[in-house]
Amino acid sequence: MSKKSPKSPKSPKAPITKKTKAPKTLASSLPVVDPAAGVERVLVITAHPDDVDFGAAGTVAKMTKAGVDVTYCLITDGDAGGSDLSSTAEQRAAGRRIEQTNAAAKVGVTDLFFLGHLDGQVAVTLDLRKDLSRVIRQVRPDRVICQSPVLNLDRIYASHPDHLAAGGAALAAVYPDARNPFAFPELLNEGLEAHTVPEVWVMAMSDPTLVVDTTEVIDQKIEALRCHVSQLADPVAVDGLLRGWGQMVAEAAGMKRSRTAEAFRRVDTA
Repeated sequence: MSKKSPKSPKSPKAPITKKTKAPKTLASSLPVVDPAAGVERVLVITAHPDDVDFGAAGTVAKMTKAGVDVTYCLITDGDAGGSDLSSTAEQRAAGRRIEQTNAAAKVGVTDLFFLGHLDGQVAVTLDLRKDLSRVIRQVRPDRVICQSPVLNLDRIYASHPDHLAAGGAALAAVYPDARNPFAFPELLNEGLEAHTVPEVWVMAMSDPTLVVDTTEVIDQKIEALRCHVSQLADPVAVDGLLRGWGQMVAEAAGMKRSRTAEAFRRVDTA
């Protein structure tokens, strides 16, 4: 596990009050896939604590239930999030690391990397690409799940600048960095051999190519998000928010409205 000390944040982010809005256009029918099929290790890369719990915690729960080893990599500690103006950046960072660790446990994840980059200032830099390449070479995953690098004006919450940068850096770390032994040669000196990730699943895309049925694990996803107490403006609303969102994704993808789902775009990176 890798941790760095958090640095000074930008202005605080408002607590979670995201609106339930389905993707504007999905294919009338998308393949419903088993996320555990063909993988043993999966790495999830996100900008902030709670990002994975909105976008992929149901999928994560299904994978861990099937015996897949899932690791989280948090680029920031989320120290610019929340509404407590009396707290320090260090206090917010420490609290949000605890919240994410507790949330991860709800869906069967115990391995987390906290990179400690500045919340609100994530950019696709060589330093971030190297940090992510290091984690990829350590975990050696069969799949990376990451955020979208594409601005989506229909879903602006998913297109937070940190999310876009996290997605762009994660994809660059998968290809070409982590697989190239001559990229960041200092990683070889750390004993980290190059690793090729066969595929990436991208969250929050307007044109997903697959869905995961999360109906049987939606309660775990809700429990995970509720662990982010510093970000919840209305904890009671979390249940309806996530169920409503999951049902609309399922319906938009051609599933029964009684089901819940998470959608991804698969990128072949073999």
